[in-house]
Amino acid sequence: MIEVENLTKYYGMFPGILDVSFSIKKGEIVGFLGPNGAGKTTTMRILSGFFPPSRGKAKVAGFDVFKDSLEVKKRIGYLPESNPIYTDMLVTEYLNFVTEVKGVSRSERKDKIVKVIEGCGLSEVENRMIGKLSKGYRQRVGLAQALLNDPEVLILDEPTLGLDPKQIIEIRKLIKRLAGERTIILSTHILPEVSMICERVIIINEGKIVAEDTPQNLDAQLQKAARISIQVDGPSSKVINALEAIKGVTKVAQQDKITKEVYNYIIESDKNIDVRRQLAKEVHQKGWGLLELKPLRMSLEDIFIKLVTEEGGEQ
Repeated sequence: MIEVENLTKYYGMFPGILDVSFSIKKGEIVGFLGPNGAGKTTTMRILSGFFPPSRGKAKVAGFDVFKDSLEVKKRIGYLPESNPIYTDMLVTEYLNFVTEVKGVSRSERKDKIVKVIEGCGLSEVENRMIGKLSKGYRQRVGLAQALLNDPEVLILDEPTLGLDPKQIIEIRKLIKRLAGERTIILSTHILPEVSMICERVIIINEGKIVAEDTPQNLDAQLQKAARISIQVDGPSSKVINALEAIKGVTKVAQQDKITKEVYNYIIESDKNIDVRRQLAKEVHQKGWGLLELKPLRMSLEDIFIKLVTEEGGEQ
């Protein structure tokens, strides 16, 4: 649905993005993650036909973004970082204006507007002035305008930027409801956005793609050892010695003290050996209490920091 090959964009002598390549399948919802200034918005603007690249290729829904820009624009909905709304218009008035701009036929306009108003939760404010709406509702209006042409592809650039926690949750739910019906690329520097909404993540830093996979696969690739959290009721020195003796365990680190003899421990082990059964068996045989045992995954924030740090160190 989206094919990007060696996209490069220079601003004067400065490369905004450099040889960016990725693909997104139909129906996928993918997070385009990176710090401010990494090249996210530049990539989004090229995909939406806002401006051309210095070199490289991009296709959306099978059409070349540059050679067939009108066909591409018919098939995308774009919510830029700066929400393109007119604050001196009523919600319905603005949406009607957008249908005209997007070339929606007169016979379809009313139905399209009703559909996006209901889908974006705007029924309560449809006859209010946009300028008097909360930031959350204004973002909903922005999403509604992006959906008016019933696009195959949605390009969302920082859709929750500046919203309060309640508004962020509402917009997340709205975007998740759209998943599957449309291909969505979501650009953000807010880590929870990706983990809460997206199936796959593309990480960009200093204009270059540094990783592309599911968070789970990135976690498996980057973790050099399996990590397990275990909480045991027993004498700490004996617990450590017993757990360290288990085949495959490489490190036992005592963490928080819960009560007199209850501690949390972090176990590191060979990635190819699942030691969980043996950990539980050893604790049980020693007569200690096993209060908790769970695998530890890298958070998306950990993955992001590790990748960006490594990329920075290589340059």
